[in-house]
Amino acid sequence: MDAKVTLVVGGSVSGLQTAIKQAEAGNKVYLLESCPGLESEKIISGDSFDPEHPFTHIDLEKLKDHPNIEIITNADIEKVQAKDGKYRVRIKKRARRVIEEKCNDCKDCIRVCPINMWDDYNQCVSYRTAIDYFNSDLFSYSIVKETPVCQSSCPVNLDIRGYIGLIADGKHEESLSLIREKLPFPGIIGRICPHPCEDHCNRGTTDKPLCIRDLKRFVADHELKSGKPQAYKERLNSREEKIAIIGSGPAGLTCAHDLTLEGYKVVVYEALPRAGGMLAVGIPDYRLPQTILEQEIDVVRDMGVEIKYNTTLGKDFTLDDLLKQDYKAIFIAVGAHQGMNMRTPGEDTPGVVSGVVLLRDLNLGEKVAFGRRVGVIGGGNVAIDAARSSLRCGSQEVTIFYRRSRAEMPASDEEIEAALHEEIKVEYLTAPQEVIVKDNRVKGLRLIRMELGEPDASGRRRPVPIEGSQFEVELDMIIPAIGQRSDLSFIPEGDIIKTTRWGTIVVDSDTLATGKPGVFAGGDCVDGPGIAIQAIAAGKKAAESINNYLSND
Repeated sequence: MDAKVTLVVGGSVSGLQTAIKQAEAGNKVYLLESCPGLESEKIISGDSFDPEHPFTHIDLEKLKDHPNIEIITNADIEKVQAKDGKYRVRIKKRARRVIEEKCNDCKDCIRVCPINMWDDYNQCVSYRTAIDYFNSDLFSYSIVKETPVCQSSCPVNLDIRGYIGLIADGKHEESLSLIREKLPFPGIIGRICPHPCEDHCNRGTTDKPLCIRDLKRFVADHELKSGKPQAYKERLNSREEKIAIIGSGPAGLTCAHDLTLEGYKVVVYEALPRAGGMLAVGIPDYRLPQTILEQEIDVVRDMGVEIKYNTTLGKDFTLDDLLKQDYKAIFIAVGAHQGMNMRTPGEDTPGVVSGVVLLRDLNLGEKVAFGRRVGVIGGGNVAIDAARSSLRCGSQEVTIFYRRSRAEMPASDEEIEAALHEEIKVEYLTAPQEVIVKDNRVKGLRLIRMELGEPDASGRRRPVPIEGSQFEVELDMIIPAIGQRSDLSFIPEGDIIKTTRWGTIVVDSDTLATGKPGVFAGGDCVDGPGIAIQAIAAGKKAAESINNYLSND
């Protein structure tokens, strides 16, 4: 009978006994333990044990030296896949930060360690140092270096503590270099990110969170004001493979940036006349100046990335066309540029303009006819941006109508406060029922009052209409901003690339690979509309997966 490969999870006494038993039966054994050391669990003594020896003894030297046993400590299982009676297991191992070959078990590190932390191996009823130490038979050490909660909440896992520390030391260039190891667009993200990291900042439990986002902007602007050329990494090597990226938004540009560093020739296809995706056409200039956007995109261009404008997937070319042009991989990052309908009578009337269309036209320099009295439908950042832009373009009265309360409003608090400061009105718990039309023009909006019921799938309380509470308001322009979706018309029905009922592309969650070999997808067209830093994280993940795919890893 062929030897089996066995995974034993847990380095307790029973786990060690099982590992030895399987190994002596001729099987290859992987012994996985989440702690840095083995045999760290105490056995409660009873009739089966000698009270003088409450620990079951295992010959750890025999375990360690057994040719059929490979010990993996300080690691956890991330994913298990089963196929044809076999299992494929992905394991994530944490760094121990100790060179075992040079450690002589002197324990000086324990004595001098200045860190006091809760003893998580003693249910936090006492303190310990940052040194993990287990059993004297087979000494094993590990130094705990916890990941700050701000860093773990950042989609790209920025070393926030590191770059803020460098700023505190006056090392602005070094701080910016550390940021760019994970984030190629610090000036952009330093202005528009809703900073989920600050929501988790430990300083907030004392007074206020640190200004993590604004400090990122500070060092990026410091470089620009210095007049020095923007620093960027040079490619490690040169590879022959060509890669096509569809969309020059944050996901597409980040993927292009990272793949170029790996030496690939990257060409980006963009449907719009400008690069940046929603960064370029979905955010007003007063929030993200176009000069800042262009300067940071120039970094990607200067690395050798080619961007082809006014070129639309499904209209000017297909995925198969690209594959025939000898592109070895394709990354679809088309974003979510279509506004969703209100599904109310009269919404096709002139004077009703989608929020995403309005912002795109403004950013591209198109002429937009604003009304004197404007109503914006929605509670997200697009709704806030549309309302504030209307005010700046001459509208005299701007009102936002939102079907839930302020607490459920998805827009960032600072944007809501800015809108209120500019005397934009917000009508909470109201929903549109019908656009009032006269002479084929918008004359008003009929709405209904709402109350909050039970939570829906999003976790927010569902708005319920209050019978008999209808009312009307006079308006001459209505801007629906109730959501966005991707234009996936380039995927024919029955195609090998699958889509969901929500209008997103189906991908492997680990690799972002679609059902078509060599084609990957990520960002808003996979996850739905999100924030820019999430799209950047998707672009980095796609670049890593494409590199692994082309390297046969």
